[in-house]
Amino acid sequence: MLAEHKLKAFQELVTQSSREELIWMNGFLAGLVSAENGVGAAGAGVTAVAQPAAPKVNKISILFGTETGNSKKVATEFAAQAKKQGVNVKLTSLDQYRVNDLAKEEYTFLVISTQGDGEPPATAKKFYDHIHQQNIALDKMKFSVLALGDTSYPLFCKAGEDVDTQLAKLGAKRVAPLQKCDTDYATDAAAWFANVMKVLSDQGGNTVTTSSAVAKPKGKKNYTGTIITNLNLNDRGSGKQTHHIEIGVEDEVHYEPGDSIGLIPHNKKETVDTIIALTGADADTVIEFRKERYTIAEALTRKINIIHLPERVVKQYASVIQQEIPDTRIDLLDLLRIYPVKDAGQFEQVLQVMEPIAPRLYSISSSPEAHSGEVHITVARDKFIINGEEKYGFCSDFLTHLDVDSNIDFYVHKNNQFKLPAADKDVIMIGPGTGIAPFRSFIAQRDAVGASGRNWLFFGDQKFTTDFLYQTEIQNWVDTSVLTRVNLAFSRDQKSKIYVQHKMLEQADELWQWIDNGAYIYICGAKAPMSTDVENTLLQIIERYSGKSIGEAIAYFDKMKEEGRYLLDVY
Repeated sequence: MLAEHKLKAFQELVTQSSREELIWMNGFLAGLVSAENGVGAAGAGVTAVAQPAAPKVNKISILFGTETGNSKKVATEFAAQAKKQGVNVKLTSLDQYRVNDLAKEEYTFLVISTQGDGEPPATAKKFYDHIHQQNIALDKMKFSVLALGDTSYPLFCKAGEDVDTQLAKLGAKRVAPLQKCDTDYATDAAAWFANVMKVLSDQGGNTVTTSSAVAKPKGKKNYTGTIITNLNLNDRGSGKQTHHIEIGVEDEVHYEPGDSIGLIPHNKKETVDTIIALTGADADTVIEFRKERYTIAEALTRKINIIHLPERVVKQYASVIQQEIPDTRIDLLDLLRIYPVKDAGQFEQVLQVMEPIAPRLYSISSSPEAHSGEVHITVARDKFIINGEEKYGFCSDFLTHLDVDSNIDFYVHKNNQFKLPAADKDVIMIGPGTGIAPFRSFIAQRDAVGASGRNWLFFGDQKFTTDFLYQTEIQNWVDTSVLTRVNLAFSRDQKSKIYVQHKMLEQADELWQWIDNGAYIYICGAKAPMSTDVENTLLQIIERYSGKSIGEAIAYFDKMKEEGRYLLDVY
């Protein structure tokens, strides 16, 4: 047992620590115990890392490239831990990093995510291009890369892999191997950093080629749900189609307001049937795809991406059929029609070079407290014109056509950068269109738990009579004082278009009072131009009503971001 004063200090440390810090401490303590007992890391089943007494390296750089904020959060926490161990840390976002300084770096650690089709985040693009296009001598550099990604996507952690490989090609030496992390990254990320610090302390920066022993991550938990409701929220005459979809789940689903779910859409039966007929394949033939066994029909319907194939897949297709095919993006059906396979056997070879359908993420619009046993999403059916032909988004079209009682598989995608504050804090939510989704979750949750903080919603769409999503619920929340204020912007109801930022300016004085009193601001919806316009409007309000100069207003706004009082979930 601990002495009383030690127990009090220990309890204070635990209550003031983040989840990632607690995980790191757990690994550290396990390492001390296993070292005392003569048990190696492999025997303990966790990262066995003793506290470095005095790091031999006293200066490092931690660089991060982030899209959603996870990489920044991890890098910032690691920088704080390193400083506590007596290491001087230069923490820099890759979009602010002077690439000409790269050759001068000695100990450099990178945290970088992967976006879209295996690409680096926008903030890391300049750095990524520089190291791939310039022949820099990095003989002085010792480095390691922590790559954040999602195993549901074909090019898992590709940007991190590319950076790790390229730095080594340029002469830099690894002090710890590349660590790839799935969406539940906390344990692996903490173990990677503990390994980095151990190497810097115990081995003085010598290169290593093996990973520290880490407990295997559990991975995502997949759920199977049943469609309870699939309702078009738009009224007759609307130019939009926005569905409220409720999914019933027997298992307990662990999520928080602000999280999303990942869904894998199915390919259309008529397209799959046409592909099978065109290739002469037997729909019931069992094949192996990504270490799982399916019939050809099942794989083409539920697993294999057959639309808008990336150039790398088209190249592999060309290699299989031994024909020259220009670099292009094309659907599998069109590819088969223009460059047919010779027989069903060759088509089975083609299936082995195909990539899986990537999941699509949708913000959860339900509350775990208010909608037990259910998960809700809000889906806009995307519509666009290509060569005069009306087309629909792959996943949104699939979801909006799901029948009640049909089954759907999904997983929860955590978003730790878009969470509600303490119950007594005020919240300002700005979410036009389907950006309302997480705010329906926020408001329902705060209502269910009796949060005392005030809630202010800015919502907008095209027309009041046809496009006021969740109108009845919002009105009820106003009537019951759950929503303190609501301001609506319907852009097509008057001659000049009015958007949420215009309504913000109308309420600028009171909006500034809320902000100045510590309110948290959340924005969800289209990244461009909406979120940019809203941010510019907020800066304008801060400058005008606070009496600050533009420079002071920007500094104030930056501080809000650092304090986690300005949060975005934009796409």
